[in-house]
Amino acid sequence: MSDTLTYVYAIARDVGAVSGLRGVGGGPVRTLEVDGVTAVVSDVDRGEFEERALEERLEDLEWLASTARAHHHVVDTLGRDHLVAPLALATVYFDDDRVRAVLAEGRETFAAVLDRLAGHAEWGVKIYARKGGGSAPTEEARPRSGAEYLRARRKALRDTDSALDDAREAAGEVDDAVTALATATRAHRLQDAQLSGETDPMVLNQAYLLPIERVDELRALVASYAEHPRIRVELTGPWVPYSFAQAAQGAS
Repeated sequence: MSDTLTYVYAIARDVGAVSGLRGVGGGPVRTLEVDGVTAVVSDVDRGEFEERALEERLEDLEWLASTARAHHHVVDTLGRDHLVAPLALATVYFDDDRVRAVLAEGRETFAAVLDRLAGHAEWGVKIYARKGGGSAPTEEARPRSGAEYLRARRKALRDTDSALDDAREAAGEVDDAVTALATATRAHRLQDAQLSGETDPMVLNQAYLLPIERVDELRALVASYAEHPRIRVELTGPWVPYSFAQAAQGAS
């Protein structure tokens, strides 16, 4: 039995030979091609990636972060110049022959995914509700009793809820406009302010698969909201289409 397994980073097209690129565990990256569909792979230590060991490794945050960095480095490096459909972290097979068999078995699905991603890139739009400004209360504005304080507090909470509702409505307008430009969309979980480091609450976190020729329209659309009083719109990308390659993963 070999001491290694074959780790698959992505399904791709027209990649050819890979030179000088290192992947998970420092192994050299190479390609396996079957009928026009290519798997981007490297050898990894069987002791780390066979099922029982992998379950334990995935609980090791340092190992997980290191593996994720290496995985994304390979995908992002090749994705700059080639069409790639990323697979999930730690996708491994017994050997190269098994990968070739998977490529042959799932060729039509893989080809369809690559066709759908061709000429596109992933872009992210994150939208935050702007917090209301205002100066500190004057002595005259300070509550003079407990009841007055509670009334002011309830009003502040109602104003906050109203501002969030307005921000969500505006974010929906942005989403509709970007969706009209995109081929596909995918919603991501809203990020907690404590984890993201943002002071404004997030009201939308969306990924869009956008035709390359519509990028200028996207940038102009986002720029048109730069001075919006209720929301702050953040555009990220272009990215390798991680959010839109699930069909390729399912076929593997």
